Amino acid sequence: MTADSQPSRVFSFEFFPPKSDEAEQRLQRTRQRLARMDPLFFSVTFGAGGSTRDRTFETVVDIQRRGGIDASPHLSCIGATPENIREILQQYRDHGIRHIVALRGDMPSGTGIVGAGHFRYASELVEFIRAEHGDHFRIEVACYPEVHPQADDADADLRHFVHKVECGADSAITQYFFNADAYFYFVERCRDAGVTVPIVPGIMPIINFKQLARFSDACGAEIPRWLRKRLSAFADDKASLQAFGVEVVSDLCQQLLDGGAPGLHFYTLNQAAPTEAIWHNLGLPVSADNATA
Repeated sequence: MTADSQPSRVFSFEFFPPKSDEAEQRLQRTRQRLARMDPLFFSVTFGAGGSTRDRTFETVVDIQRRGGIDASPHLSCIGATPENIREILQQYRDHGIRHIVALRGDMPSGTGIVGAGHFRYASELVEFIRAEHGDHFRIEVACYPEVHPQADDADADLRHFVHKVECGADSAITQYFFNADAYFYFVERCRDAGVTVPIVPGIMPIINFKQLARFSDACGAEIPRWLRKRLSAFADDKASLQAFGVEVVSDLCQQLLDGGAPGLHFYTLNQAAPTEAIWHNLGLPVSADNATA
C-alpha cells in the first residue's frame, strides 16, 4: 500500500457547486483568490440528485478548462449503476480530469435504504475505477480520525479504510476535526495496519457556530466542550467569532504540520477570507502567478 512520490506538503481546497449565477460569480472570485496559494487541486463536492450532479460536472469542467489548478470531482456511488459511473468517468477523462475523490455518499431521500444498488461501499467504487481506467486517475478516499458515525466501532472503521486503500486508493483526506491528537493517533493505527499512503487532514474554518454544530453533529466530528463554550459565548458577534476561529484553526494546522502531516485540505464553504487568514498565520507562500487562473 504505497503511494506515488508527492511533494513534501500537499494543499487543496474544496468547493461545493453553486446554485445560482450570483453564487457562481462568488465562487469564481473565491477560486481566483485561493489559486494564489498554488494548491495541488480544487475538489468539488457531489450530490446524489441529478441536478446537483450536473452542477458538479459543470463546475469541475470549468475549473479544469481555466487551467493552472487541477480539478478533482467528488464521485459518490450509492444509488448509482455501473453504467452511470462508467459514463461520468469517461466524461471526466475526456475533459482531462486525472484526479477523483471516491466516496460512498448518502442515499437520496425517498429512494430506499442506504446500501441499496450495485455499489454498497466506497471500496467497491475504487475497485471499479481501477478496473475500468487502470492508473489514469489518482484516487482520494475519505477517512475518519474520530470514527465514522455509522461504523460499528473504531476497529471496524479502520478495517473499512484499510480495504479502500487495498482496492487502489492513492491518498486519503480526513473528515475535519479540532483535536490534533485524534489525527495523530489515527495515523499511528493506520501505519500499524500497514497503510502507507498520505493521510491529509481535512480542515474546517470556523465561520458560523450554528452551522458548524449542525455539520459536526451530522458527520460525527467532535467540537471539544471548551471550544463549544467559547464559540457559543460570541452569540451574534460574527466578526469576533471568526477572528477567534481563525486563531484556533491556525493553531491546529500548525500542530498538524509540525507533527508531520503531509499537507492540509480546506473545506472552504466557498469563502476565501477565512482560509486566507489561516494561510497567512501559518506563513505559507502566496504566488502572484495564479492570481487570475
